[in-house]
Amino acid sequence: MSTPLTQADIDREIAELRELREREIGAGAGGAGDGREAHHPSRDYGPYRSTVLRHPRQPLIALKDPDAAELAGPVFGVTDVTALDADLTRQHLAEPLGERITVHGRVLDRNGRPVRGQLVEIWQANASGRYPHQRDDHPAPLDPNFTGVGRCLTGDDGGYAFTTIKPGAYPWRNHTNAWRPAHIHFSVFGTAFTQRLVTQMYFPNDPLFPYDPIFNSVTDERARQRMIAAYEHDLSVPEWSLGYRWDIVLDGPAATWMEEGR
Repeated sequence: MSTPLTQADIDREIAELRELREREIGAGAGGAGDGREAHHPSRDYGPYRSTVLRHPRQPLIALKDPDAAELAGPVFGVTDVTALDADLTRQHLAEPLGERITVHGRVLDRNGRPVRGQLVEIWQANASGRYPHQRDDHPAPLDPNFTGVGRCLTGDDGGYAFTTIKPGAYPWRNHTNAWRPAHIHFSVFGTAFTQRLVTQMYFPNDPLFPYDPIFNSVTDERARQRMIAAYEHDLSVPEWSLGYRWDIVLDGPAATWMEEGR
């Protein structure tokens, strides 16, 4: 059984995170001279412990036959995606437990133009902060009526919409008393599986932000704020769900942070 953290321990960890962040900003935060902007996280961000083991150390390997890689990936046709896929509250016989929410947004390019017909996927923990995965042994209840996965295609305006349950926080053993803020994982596939981009959407005013190394690996404050959805009352459905807006910008200076090499 782990020893509870004192306030002094928490303050010391926050100070260490802040010191490391300032060093990375000064060094360009891109690691090994790759010229990336300072707000982009290092692939081996120390406080996020698994990146030390998992980050790439060798140059990328150029494929001799790029088309062969496309054949190895999954294929999604327009007819495969239904309205039920985007409503995670209606995928089972009964309703899931938790706070029902709707998330609206647009997928945009660097010039603010809509990116049409893109497959957007989400996956998340349930309201108790647990995934229906065999390796998730967090002692929180599973919800038999919530699988936590969904997908949709963007419309002509680049828009997407999901109805789901607000996920709970959960422990993740990265460090003592480590808890992940509530978040939803997003992926955008582009025109091929090998172009897949993955990111996370957070919720406003989460008290766990200062303690989360993944969130704080993004050292630029403006970039971090782009990872947080905005509550919009006009998107809430009366007596049904609370509404959030979160746009995804694929590249450029206003790009949404994507999880490179993770």
